[in-house]
Amino acid sequence: MTAKTFDAIIIGAGQAGTPLAGRLNAAGMSVALVERKLVGGTCVNTGCIPTKTMVGSAYAAHLARRAADYGVTLGGPIGVDYKAIKARKDKVSGASRTGLETWIAGMDKCTLYRGHARFESANTVRVGDDLLTAPKIFLNTGGRASVPDLPGIHDIDYLTNSSMMDLEKLPRHLVVVGGSYISLEFAQMFRRFGAEVTVIEKSPRLTGREDEDVSAAILSILENEGITVHTGADDIGFARQGSDIAVTFSAGKAPAVGSHVLLALGRTPNTDDLGLDKAGVEVDKRGFVVVDDQLRTSVPGIWAMGDCNGKGAFTHTSYNDYEIVAANLLDNDPRKVSDRIEAYALYIDPPLGRCGMTEAAVRKSGRRALVGQRPMTRVGRAVEKGETQGFMKILADADTGEILGCAVLGPGGDEAIHCVLDLMYAKAPISTLARAMHIHPNVSELLPTIAQELKPLA
Repeated sequence: MTAKTFDAIIIGAGQAGTPLAGRLNAAGMSVALVERKLVGGTCVNTGCIPTKTMVGSAYAAHLARRAADYGVTLGGPIGVDYKAIKARKDKVSGASRTGLETWIAGMDKCTLYRGHARFESANTVRVGDDLLTAPKIFLNTGGRASVPDLPGIHDIDYLTNSSMMDLEKLPRHLVVVGGSYISLEFAQMFRRFGAEVTVIEKSPRLTGREDEDVSAAILSILENEGITVHTGADDIGFARQGSDIAVTFSAGKAPAVGSHVLLALGRTPNTDDLGLDKAGVEVDKRGFVVVDDQLRTSVPGIWAMGDCNGKGAFTHTSYNDYEIVAANLLDNDPRKVSDRIEAYALYIDPPLGRCGMTEAAVRKSGRRALVGQRPMTRVGRAVEKGETQGFMKILADADTGEILGCAVLGPGGDEAIHCVLDLMYAKAPISTLARAMHIHPNVSELLPTIAQELKPLA
């Protein structure tokens, strides 16, 4: 079979692959874009866009139930039409996917191949009956939910973040196994839809990568909404119990019995069925493609972007991977992964925005540091909105004034965090934030106040 020749092959039409196809096409390069399932990847189809659309519906239901707190009278009990919620989610996600497909179709030098790609050599890929070759190949294959071999797991029907999106009926009792970002967003969301929800986490606390005070505040937020949380679960197992599922979690404690079980125990890269060994591409012990600071793999002419490279697990890190690759290839701009500052959000309500180092990381570093903190109960905008759970915390180097990190858990925390993040990229000292005049009334207006009141980290 004669191979079809392109200037570049991109495997995966996710949040790095699709924009890269656009840049390469605009530069006059012929591109083969390969997608085995849905254009847009996790973000568009089972991640950010559909879940945050459902989070929006959950917030509306929660706010409606609190209407009396604001002096608003509603006629009758608040109900939830889960089919309508799902239909709204499908519409928003579908429109995003269709928009991407239309954009790709309009690229004059880009050909979209539907199917699973496997390497036959370092510059040749097979997709069904088609053999494709190119001097440049880019991996953007994403990841999937991890399913550990826990006792009884193969005897039950379980859900992952992907299959949760296909539920047609609201669970009566959802048992969420895992206490991190994806799991907690689903837990709060479905509790607000009306399901009973139990969260089981093997670690001593939720969101173990966060500081203990952040984890404690998140736990309080969830428990205040009637979510049952079990931490320190050292004996997780599953068994059928009639039409329900019993989830054991600690010896001597009664199992959590639910109608549905969601596994949210991390992510696995989609690299095990690409034939990477035939191309000579190195992967680490967890299956992530090994890349350098400019996302080049161990094989010249092959790059890896997005969740499959282990350099980030977010849409924004995937998109930044695309920007780094495009800058180096097309713009003579030597951008690097190590230039970016860690930043992300947890989309419970209120949300957590995080950037830079945690307090625990600062302590471990041994640096002399300053810290400032303020509860949302002292933030006028939060009080006015009747949403006073959470707090803000800023860390800075005591000797240089460098801003080290920030956490904003509260109304608009996922937006307010960028006030600090942008200053960190600008390498501005904490005094710049302390002297800034922010708009009143806003959550972010308290960030300069906190910066003015920093004290030595004990």
